[in-house]
Amino acid sequence: MRLIVGLGNPGREYAKTRHNVGWWALDHLADAWRFDAWRRDGDALASDGRFATTRVRLLKPQTFMNLSGAALRPYLRRATWSPAADLLVVVDDVALPVGAIRLRAMGSAGGHNGLKSIEATVGTREYARLRIGIGAADDHSSARDLSNFVLDRFREGERETILTLLPTVTAACEMWVRDGIARAMNVFNRREPREEEQEDDAS
Repeated sequence: MRLIVGLGNPGREYAKTRHNVGWWALDHLADAWRFDAWRRDGDALASDGRFATTRVRLLKPQTFMNLSGAALRPYLRRATWSPAADLLVVVDDVALPVGAIRLRAMGSAGGHNGLKSIEATVGTREYARLRIGIGAADDHSSARDLSNFVLDRFREGERETILTLLPTVTAACEMWVRDGIARAMNVFNRREPREEEQEDDAS
């Protein structure tokens, strides 16, 4: 079974914030693929179905962002399930401009608390992630500024940019399910990674 995890924070006050675009993407996937209704699954909400011939589960952790990895613990007990082959995490990224996406097969958490939690839970950096750009981190001079930024709503026009991007995110997820992360990266990564990204992936 392939598992696509979207990161976000629970609660109505966070629903439209930048930090929750992973949930936006999974809601779009569930609708596009006509998956089952969302149901409680331990520390997450889950929606099940098939894409082509592959069984897929969409998972939205219901803990706060820094505890996101807890939702993956039951899957680590499955002998046939592997984070490297079967996990894709959809997450916001302040290092990418609004409307850009970047796929990676492995790498560091890059300061993202949700990815830090997942890495700590699965015990490896070797899992696929799809990053959705929410703005430039250089605009924020401190950790407090950055926290306020990701927990705020998009500026005028930015939300529409993200919503317009969701079909592309869906296509990238479809290619990951069907052909794997290497093929998805080749098709959907439209520019060469920055030097620091290459160093992260190699670490």
